[in-house]
Amino acid sequence: MANKVITDDVRKQIGKTGEARTYEIERGAIRRFAEAVGDTSPLFNDESGARKSRFGGMIAPPTFYRSLGSPIPTVNIPALGDSFRGLDGGSDWEYFHPIRPGDRITVQSRLVDLRESEGRLGPMIFIVVETSYTNQFGELCATQRSTGIRY
Repeated sequence: MANKVITDDVRKQIGKTGEARTYEIERGAIRRFAEAVGDTSPLFNDESGARKSRFGGMIAPPTFYRSLGSPIPTVNIPALGDSFRGLDGGSDWEYFHPIRPGDRITVQSRLVDLRESEGRLGPMIFIVVETSYTNQFGELCATQRSTGIRY
């Protein structure tokens, strides 16, 4: 690569966070989400049925986390300018504690990595953002590590 797009100044943005958002989780929201995705499991739809499970009550489906948005930090890459193309490079999830009705979940995203590679159309910039989902007890419920690709 002749000219580096990810300079030392650009790398200084690693660690930057987006605005945190907190959501009150309602039982009805969990049920509606499960219905929308076609999941009829009693864990997500029926409190009395869910009480017989190892969770002892209703929980949210793992994909429910996707409904809890968080602003991602703005990444300034001067060499790309304001005009660029973008692709979703995928996500990896880790789950630690289920979301339950009545929980207050705080969601926050943080820039964790920037790297570049040469592509057929020029430099490809990989932007990795980690989003944390934490409940009102300070327990980390899940993390999502997403990769965006700009070129």
